Amino acid sequence: MTQIKELLTGKLQISHNYISVVKRKKKLVLAFSVTLLLVAAIVGIAAGVHSRGKNSGNRELSASAHAIVKSSCSSTLYPDLCYSALASVPGASAKLSSQKDVIEASLNITTEAVEHNFFTVKKLIKTRKDLTKREKTALHDCLETIDDTLDELHQAVEDLHEYPNKKSLSLHADDLKTLISSAITNQETCLDGFSHDEADKRVRKVLLAGQVHVEHMCSNALAMIKNMTDTDIANEGKTTSRKLKEEVDGVKWPEWLSAADRRLLQSSSVTPDAVVAADGSGDYKTVSEAVAAAPDNSKTRYVIRIKAGVYRENVEVTKKKKNIMFLGDGRTTTIITASRNVVDGSTTFTSATVAAVGERFLARGITFQNTAGPSKHQAVALRVGSDLSAFYECDMLAYQDTLYVHSNRQFFVNCLVAGTVDFIFGNAAVVFQDCDIHARRPNSGQKNMVTAQGRTDPNQNTGIIIQKSRIGATSDLEQVKSNFRTYLGRPWKEYSRTVIMQSSISDVIDPAGWHIWDGTFALDTLFYGEYQNTGAGAGTSKRVTWKGYKVITSASEAGAYTPGNFLAGSSWLGSTGFPYSLGL
Repeated sequence: MTQIKELLTGKLQISHNYISVVKRKKKLVLAFSVTLLLVAAIVGIAAGVHSRGKNSGNRELSASAHAIVKSSCSSTLYPDLCYSALASVPGASAKLSSQKDVIEASLNITTEAVEHNFFTVKKLIKTRKDLTKREKTALHDCLETIDDTLDELHQAVEDLHEYPNKKSLSLHADDLKTLISSAITNQETCLDGFSHDEADKRVRKVLLAGQVHVEHMCSNALAMIKNMTDTDIANEGKTTSRKLKEEVDGVKWPEWLSAADRRLLQSSSVTPDAVVAADGSGDYKTVSEAVAAAPDNSKTRYVIRIKAGVYRENVEVTKKKKNIMFLGDGRTTTIITASRNVVDGSTTFTSATVAAVGERFLARGITFQNTAGPSKHQAVALRVGSDLSAFYECDMLAYQDTLYVHSNRQFFVNCLVAGTVDFIFGNAAVVFQDCDIHARRPNSGQKNMVTAQGRTDPNQNTGIIIQKSRIGATSDLEQVKSNFRTYLGRPWKEYSRTVIMQSSISDVIDPAGWHIWDGTFALDTLFYGEYQNTGAGAGTSKRVTWKGYKVITSASEAGAYTPGNFLAGSSWLGSTGFPYSLGL
């Protein structure tokens, strides 16, 4: 939360590699934000921006600027907001001469709104004396997600300045879309923290307008980025028949990975930088201590070996802890376990036994577990918001909400995930390959849902993909499976997207395959696909008939959901040292 603390004191500095123009803008924005928040609440500010743009936009914009703003905003879901916000930018006519300029201006306006939301949350924490334990926790979750959003917006501006020259077009496009997709998810995460009790909704109402305003602004920026990059990629495709580097089946090492790290990850044995052993024979007795001692913002892999044992603790790998690898002695012997849960006052977000946020996090040979049990409702074993993260030979064990694939790009290979209700959920771009995904026995009267995907915007590059895996039941459910219905998933959010392909599906799955969330919610806007699955539960003749459900028959359509395409996998999966397949 360093950035949040610095924001309060007006000392926020963008990291040294941001260009000086962004630094100057950031300082001006912060000074302006602090002044505004002394006299206005976020709702008034958002309404004022909209009103000013509506009343003065035509006067301030020249004909050429008007044309480029109108054209850019035409691809968005909220074009009126897009235009009015941009028209209110001082000196907009001189600044907005290209689609790229429009996107940058939109990102900067969005950053201002995010900062206003921060102060709204901070004021609530300070002034509301009747907050419950969970409401306080949820507000602190909001501060964390606001902090993450600021980082993502800053990184998007930096990447936009470099576009399209530093990376290949398709990789650059995926990076930009990932950043803004994650920013949108963060707004939803903040609000979701107030959905557990009726009393929580009082606080939610105070935050709602500001969070939704930011989400809509992010949505507009994402739509414009997608439109720009899709056009550029299509134009590039017309001029060359050569595949882009990251689309080739071979391994391409990312620029940030050192030669030493490449040798380390390719070798059969890994020399750890730190050893954790509960019996005191290592450098640390707890995993948290080892993570805290790891260097911040490391550009080389930092390996924490976790020796066999049961570690009863909650662990957070924060966003400053980059390039961390947890190396266990085996999924059956190295276990990190805890029992935070919603019933006892946690939020879903903070219930995680292990939360991995710092980018390029790796884990191998470990069990992540939450033992709260089925009666404690949401109780997460592992939450992942780490971009370019991967897990190999790991187990995720809990009941409701076992694995929270929160945001960014993730890959799981040869892992086991077991749970009951919505036990793989979130809004990451994630692929499970060669994994065992098992429903377990729930409480009486409950139904099992393998997935609950949380895409809220049709332009987000997110979804849950299960490929070449095995969907079945644990032994305790197998014996009584006729008493409990199990489904492949249900739509948590409006544009929920899940694809099951080339996998074995056992008869534990109900013939309908998928289940509603609430009435007809999202049934027309979701995308649920199945492709070339086998097993007693794979038949599609009795599947749901929703508009958003599809039996995929085209290999080219299915190929869009492979690691090579869905995760830009050939640009980074090779660096993990884990096995993977890029295609079908």
